[in-house]
Amino acid sequence: MTKYAITGASGQLGKLALDELLAKVPAEDAVAVVRDPSRLADYAARGVDVRQADYNDPASLEAAFRGVDRVLFISGNAVGERELQHGNVIDAAKKAGVSYIAYTGILHGDSSPLLLKGEHVATEKLLAASGLNHDLLRCGWYSENYTGNLGASIEVGAIFGASGDGRISSASRADIAAGAVAALVGSEGGKVYEIAGDEAWTMAEFAAEVSRQAGKAVESRDMGEEEYAKVLEGAGIPAPFAALLASTSALTAEGALEDHSGDLSRLAGRPTTPIAETIRAALG
Repeated sequence: MTKYAITGASGQLGKLALDELLAKVPAEDAVAVVRDPSRLADYAARGVDVRQADYNDPASLEAAFRGVDRVLFISGNAVGERELQHGNVIDAAKKAGVSYIAYTGILHGDSSPLLLKGEHVATEKLLAASGLNHDLLRCGWYSENYTGNLGASIEVGAIFGASGDGRISSASRADIAAGAVAALVGSEGGKVYEIAGDEAWTMAEFAAEVSRQAGKAVESRDMGEEEYAKVLEGAGIPAPFAALLASTSALTAEGALEDHSGDLSRLAGRPTTPIAETIRAALG
């Protein structure tokens, strides 16, 4: 009997991945690793083994991985702390005898121009040095990153950004969860997957689709990186994070979020969700 674990299993991606896993294996073969087990009480009631662990607590991680064969390692969200945290996860998995890890990194890995790549590249190096059999799931941006604030955009009639005509190969969280679990359950390891949507789109095309579905004109208002950072700060986003978002948007203009590998749809066994469908879901 193979035991499969998902870290961060109560998060937005993690819970979708847990649902995908339960569609493929019996609940007693699934281990959900979370900081707060109470958040997955309903899954525990279904027979999932919900275990407490924290990326900052190596002993808790080793205990959580005990008896586990294969791990979907969802990267942490504590920017600036992830290299240490991820090292804890990898060390604990090795000590516990885990045979395989699938790690959710960043699209195009070490060739990415994005500021966020550093900790992901460091994690890839830690995995390589560990000797553990693993796959790299280099993930692009969630489609939901662009639809979370559509109400406000429709109200003002504009979507702000600095990405010019750059194309974005986004995928829904559900798409990425499906691909990640397919690797967790079926991959032999040793592979690098670029996890991105089948269709790439520009912010102008995105705004046009929002306009069509909302029945109201919404324009894509493109600006310089610094100006966009100021707009984000004005919306209440802390300056360092606003600068990071503005930089990502500007680098999108250079192709940082575009990919045509088709790896995700091949892994998941189905086409990825078109951005129009994610917009439709967000608009209710």
